[in-house]
Parts: sequence; C-alpha cells; structure tokens
Amino acid sequence: MFAFNFNNTTMHIFYGKAALRDYLKSIKTSNSTIGFVPTMGALHQGHLALMQKSLLENENTVVSIFVNPTQFNNPEDLAKYPRTLEEDVKKLTALSPEIILYAPTVADIYDGQPLSQSFDFDGLENQMEGEFRPGHFNGVGTIVKRLFEIVEPTNAYFGEKDFQQLQIVKKMVAKTNLNVNIIGCPIFRESNNLAMSSRNERLSAPEREEAAIIYKTLTISKEKFETNSAKSVAKWIQKSFEKNTHFTLEYFVIADEATLLPCVRKNKNKKYRAFIAVFVNNIRLIDTISLN
Repeated sequence: MFAFNFNNTTMHIFYGKAALRDYLKSIKTSNSTIGFVPTMGALHQGHLALMQKSLLENENTVVSIFVNPTQFNNPEDLAKYPRTLEEDVKKLTALSPEIILYAPTVADIYDGQPLSQSFDFDGLENQMEGEFRPGHFNGVGTIVKRLFEIVEPTNAYFGEKDFQQLQIVKKMVAKTNLNVNIIGCPIFRESNNLAMSSRNERLSAPEREEAAIIYKTLTISKEKFETNSAKSVAKWIQKSFEKNTHFTLEYFVIADEATLLPCVRKNKNKKYRAFIAVFVNNIRLIDTISLN
C-alpha cells in the first residue's frame, strides 16, 4: 500500500491485490457496502461522475486503474492508450481522499501470461464491437470478473457510452453467479456533445471540435427513425459519411437494447438504440443514443 499525500489529505493506493483485500477486510462491517468503478485511467469528468455516484451510495468506494492488454486486438492502440497515473491520482484526491485506488501491474492481475478466459454471452459479443474487435469482449469479461473477485463490490458503476460492454458485464455476472449489482450511468459529454472518452486526449483541437458530428449524426438518426425504417436510416448515415473526408464510418447500427440484434422491423414493444463507431485518423471513437 502507498499513502499519497496531496493538499494535506491522504489517499490509499494499492498496487497488489493481496494488500488491497486485507485492507478491505479490515474496514468491512456487517452492513457496509463497497462501490466499485473500474477504469483504464486518463480520467475525465464522466469517470468522476461514476465515482461521485458511488461515494453517495456506498460506505466505501474503490477505483481501479488498469490498461488491460487482453481487450485490445490492436497492439498499436494498446501502446498509444494514455497512461496518466499521477494526474489521475490528483483528480481522485480532489474528488475525495476517501477513495481507495487499486492500480495493479499486469503480473498482479494475471499471475503470469495475460490470457483471456472464453465466455458465452448468448450472442451479445458477436454484434458491433465484437464483429470489428475479435476477442475484445472475452478480454473485457476476463478483467471485470477478476476485478470483481478481488474487490468483491456490492455495486459496480459503468457508463452507458459503452452500452454493449454494459450488457456484456451484466450477462457475465448473471452467468457466473457473482454477487454484484451492475449500475449503468448516463453518458457525460463535452461542450460540443462529443462523448467523453480517454481517447479524446489523442485528438487535435480541430479534430476534437469537428468530432461533434458524431453526436449530431446520432440525434438526426433518432429523428429519422420515428418515421423511417432502420435500414433507410442506416443508408442515410452511410452516405453522409461518404462525403466526409475527415471521418471514416466503421459501423452504424440500430439494435434491440436487450439482445443487441439489428432492428429489421420496428416493434413498438421493444427499446431500440443507435450505435456508431468512427475513425478520426487512427483514433477510434464510439457513441450511442436511445431511440425510444
């Protein structure tokens, strides 16, 4: 354990799971709850909002910062992912020195070779992100399951920007009988409505401003979906990006929120959501919006 002193406050930081477990056992009472926010660092206001919610709803809050290698199918993306632990610690301490930080090494998490466990997510893993990032959700399931087993949280908080991941985590918890409540939280956006993401730090100032087109596209798709089929909306989105020289559309899908299967014919009893992935140079950005 390391106690980080900032502005005369002390925050508990753990780099090893054994020490973290011992500490959590020492502060646990019969009625206390643990809130948990797993992150990969480069913290932004969206992350901090999840933590604030956990602080309000639980006696103790644990935050993890770990760039998980098993969920990256692109080695270049893994290498370039921002790592800003010192700045992250300052943000956490400013939010609340009572936050407990777990910042493990790959060896501490994986006890040797970092390998993914294989999961059956009932097909959720085959759509959208799963189609374009092979093995990604096995990596997500593996790291989240391991973190849950280490922290043993009562409640865990995830942002809805990664809505497919949120559904994947809920499915993994149900199938592995882990005793944790998964809480989805609204997307936090920048002033131009770009969804907050650690990857945004890699954008140039002009790119960051122009990326407002992503959310604008989603809002237009929501309007069009009221009177048009999912297929025709998708076709319009694809054509609009063909004319854009700065952004490359990887996918746009309107899907059933529960199954994540693409919408073929609208059903008034189902909830639908639009999902989008866009490249700005080599930087991949995703976003989503509820359609009804």
